[in-house]
Amino acid sequence: MEHHHIAFIASDAPAARRARRELQRLYGKCPPEEARFVVALGGDGLMLQTMHAFIDSGKAIYGMNRGSVGFLMNAFHKDDLPDRLARAEATDIRPLDMTATDKTGVRHCAIAFNEVSLLRERHQAAKLRISVDGRVRLEELICDGIIVATPAGSTAYNLSAHGPILPINSPLLVITPISAFRPRHWRSAILHHRARVLIEVLDAEKRPVAAVADHHETRDVTSVSIAEDRTRSVRLLFDAGHNLAERVLSEQFRY
Repeated sequence: MEHHHIAFIASDAPAARRARRELQRLYGKCPPEEARFVVALGGDGLMLQTMHAFIDSGKAIYGMNRGSVGFLMNAFHKDDLPDRLARAEATDIRPLDMTATDKTGVRHCAIAFNEVSLLRERHQAAKLRISVDGRVRLEELICDGIIVATPAGSTAYNLSAHGPILPINSPLLVITPISAFRPRHWRSAILHHRARVLIEVLDAEKRPVAAVADHHETRDVTSVSIAEDRTRSVRLLFDAGHNLAERVLSEQFRY
């Protein structure tokens, strides 16, 4: 059987595991460390996990939807996979770098391809102070939480919180509050991608807050700094004519 240098990774969903068996039968089993391409079978959650796992590998990642949402995935087809990979359009995604300091003074570092979120831990709303590039922009935000999203992540949690969608290749970030109580009418802010955001938790003992970078959670934080990591990226592949830029643009005209 011809070796195509393709590694297949599947979520725990039965459909994803079944698809992996079928594709390995057609194209062989290649260990991820020897593969040129990594094919992720599942939904967007599995794709995010794969992006984190292979960020420093230099391998291109091609997703096929065997999950529920699949915004970052291509349609599932078994046939002509090497040809699809050869003709696919690439998009390089850079992560956010998060440093969260907890109430004991310990610093926790993580990266996020979609967003960094700060979320209240208990029944009382969070009180947050927001600074951008060393200047306080919002002295006090009372809310359920706040999101700092990349263009790729702007169609995820940010969109659900009524934040704006960013073009995928734009040099931008977006900050969006979650259920803002005061100031009630503040909706979001769009920043240059090189901006450095500092979010300080006010009254942290009474109003504890957790920080989440994609799937990595840190509880009881007192401050969180967020900036784009310009030194790292991951390459995603999309079928010709259905690249990520087109998907993001189409999402803005959905109703």
